[in-house]
Amino acid sequence: MWEWLVQTAREWSLLSMVIRLLSAMIVGIIIGVDRGVKRRGAGLKTHVIVCLGAAAVMMTSQYMNQYFANDVDLSRMGAQVISGVGFLGVGTIVI
Repeated sequence: MWEWLVQTAREWSLLSMVIRLLSAMIVGIIIGVDRGVKRRGAGLKTHVIVCLGAAAVMMTSQYMNQYFANDVDLSRMGAQVISGVGFLGVGTIVI
């Protein structure tokens, strides 16, 4: 089962995109619940949105790399996700 799931997620299909987004959402839920239980800033909703956004950006970057003749740099879009997460972290600290 696990091998099938990993192999399917490696492909580029609708099922693989759903698997990746669900995995990101599950990780965001786990982190968000942990933060909520500890009564820290940026709880469940924030972490789910950040994880889903990061997964969507990286899937878009991978799509561009595969279908536009390797003219794009995969790290550029991921770097912008890191900047956005840093912006959220500063907002949490200030508030």
